[in-house]
Amino acid sequence: MDARNRLHLIGSIPLDSREQVFRRLSAELGPFLRCMPDGETGERSRWVYFQRQMLLDHPAMEVDSTVPPYKFVQWDGKLVRAIEQVRFKPGVDPATVAFETGYDKAALASWQVFERLRSAGAMPAHMRFQVCLPTPQASGYLYVSGPARQTYFAVYERALKAALANIVEAIPAADLSIQWDVCQEVLAFENYFKDRPPHYKKQTFDMLGRLGDAVPTGVEMGYHLCYGSPRDEHLVQPKDAAILVEMMNGILAATRRRVDFLHIPVPKGRTDDAFFAPLDAFERPAGTKLYLGLLHHDDAAGDRTRITVARRHIADFGLSAECGWGRTEPGRLPALLEGHRVAAEEL
Repeated sequence: MDARNRLHLIGSIPLDSREQVFRRLSAELGPFLRCMPDGETGERSRWVYFQRQMLLDHPAMEVDSTVPPYKFVQWDGKLVRAIEQVRFKPGVDPATVAFETGYDKAALASWQVFERLRSAGAMPAHMRFQVCLPTPQASGYLYVSGPARQTYFAVYERALKAALANIVEAIPAADLSIQWDVCQEVLAFENYFKDRPPHYKKQTFDMLGRLGDAVPTGVEMGYHLCYGSPRDEHLVQPKDAAILVEMMNGILAATRRRVDFLHIPVPKGRTDDAFFAPLDAFERPAGTKLYLGLLHHDDAAGDRTRITVARRHIADFGLSAECGWGRTEPGRLPALLEGHRVAAEEL
């Protein structure tokens, strides 16, 4: 495997600025990365949480007092938070609603820093700029009440595509990588959301296909599948990789353009063949890179074991963590970077 394809970073990094992220990652992992995120610093450090404030401030939206606050619970029953959900105000025509997601503004500000540092030689010349975007279901399942959710998905998808259009217009295709963050969809497949619609599978694949196809040819494009990490822990502990494989195969079938990469998480405790066995049924086309999120903090021996077991079920893959690092303790960053570097050198 080309050294530049050995590692993939999901997006968030616990540093204070995009420039710190670019310089630190380039210095420590640059030879093993083909693209680099901006760390999702500032208001994006809690992933889509800042979109909740956007919705609360939007003149077309209001808190839905007819539903109780949504209880956001992780795998062990711990309550992460209770969230008041919103709906469209009475009389609002959703076709006239426009959301300013802020993702394009953040990406273009980071691109200026990225381009400056790369031109100055502070970053590898081959590096693409990685922009991580959520799907409509990310904020929809969390922040929008059930009766309004299906309409919201369409309105937010329109807003995302508008932000994407601004990004691809400003950043050359050869310099850009788009990653779609797929979390709430995975949780829906795991029956985490009890009000998922009967057609949730078709709805998910159709939507992910449309988002992928909106990315122009020449721009690298892929999907990160996720079980959530609001407190640096999964919201659901998967039985095995079967649902992830089903979703990867479904995404590939639904997306007309090439999918350049896919990422799936691997829990720290899963060093058994039973977890990886469903990868035998992964229908990967030529040209699609697979990244296994099996690298964990300060666990070099476990990383090696997970790699060894994974190789019994899929021959060619790159390495990653389970999710972004934005919710982890910042003091763990040096060990995370070192673990990634060591694993990439040994791959």
